[in-house]
Amino acid sequence: MNVPFAVWDLGMGQIILILLVVLLMFGAKKLPELAKGLGQGIKEFKKASRDMQNEISQAASEDIAPPKREEPPKTASASDPDKPQSPTG
Repeated sequence: MNVPFAVWDLGMGQIILILLVVLLMFGAKKLPELAKGLGQGIKEFKKASRDMQNEISQAASEDIAPPKREEPPKTASASDPDKPQSPTG
């Protein structure tokens, strides 16, 4: 039997029993704090997963151009108008 899938086979009686055990362990005063912390944790997890999905979809939608081939540098010639002429040559 696969343990993670067994969690979903809980009946109403088992859920009530678990809630009673949690109530006895933590007390009635701590339960709202625990629920609030659990809710904030779930909220942060959902936000992080949503941000990750957005980043992945943005990266996938970007058009990635192939890298440009660099041309070899041009050698300076006497006919190059941009290069100043030296007095010796």
